[in-house]
Amino acid sequence: MKRVLFPLLSAVAVFAAGVTPSTAGDRYADRPPVMVSPDLSAPWVLQLGHAPGIVRQNRQAAQPRQRTAQPDRVQTAAVQAPAKRMAMRPQINPVYLPQEVAYEGAQKPGTIVIDTTQNFLYLVEKNGKARRYGVGTGKPGFEWSGTHKITNKRVWPDWRPPAEMIKREAAKGRYLPTYLAGGMENPLGARALYLGTTEYRIHGTNQPWTIGGSVSSGCIRMRNEDVVDLYERVNVGTTVEVI
Repeated sequence: MKRVLFPLLSAVAVFAAGVTPSTAGDRYADRPPVMVSPDLSAPWVLQLGHAPGIVRQNRQAAQPRQRTAQPDRVQTAAVQAPAKRMAMRPQINPVYLPQEVAYEGAQKPGTIVIDTTQNFLYLVEKNGKARRYGVGTGKPGFEWSGTHKITNKRVWPDWRPPAEMIKREAAKGRYLPTYLAGGMENPLGARALYLGTTEYRIHGTNQPWTIGGSVSSGCIRMRNEDVVDLYERVNVGTTVEVI
């Protein structure tokens, strides 16, 4: 009789407290927050938020938060659905990642050579070597070649689209701003190297999946981390040959 009584009294105590066994378990349904690897907050990962096919979090379903400065927005983007973002990101062909290669050109060390047919940028080094980067180049109708000097360097440059570009894109139903401040949403990316008196630049991009293609209106695109690396290696006055 005692063996039956004690389980019965335990059950009565639970129901008297107004908590069923299943309800008590539901109290612990919320799991501890997932710790995100620091690798997922790298700048090149942040850019993937604009990649085709990426599923973004529904803003209406998200908890409301106060608008803050840009660094906080970047940090928030870094941890938004990281597993899905990493699984769905477009892949860049490894051939377009920076690497040291043999180089047989006649240019002097320190010269930048851009091959617009293979979509490579070479920074010529000593002893028959060059540092090679993948780039995006002018789409059909916007190809060009020539030799210029780097006349200016900018960190997180502002963007002022040329009037011809604004008009051309408006005819397609795309309306560009006349001015866009530097930052993660700016198509010039993290750095820009200005070429002579032209409107062309070597610059970063917030669309790294376009590297290796003919995609621009004549500018030379690089991944943000690659243009930062190049920016630190060259100075104003550097010769740039586009072939």
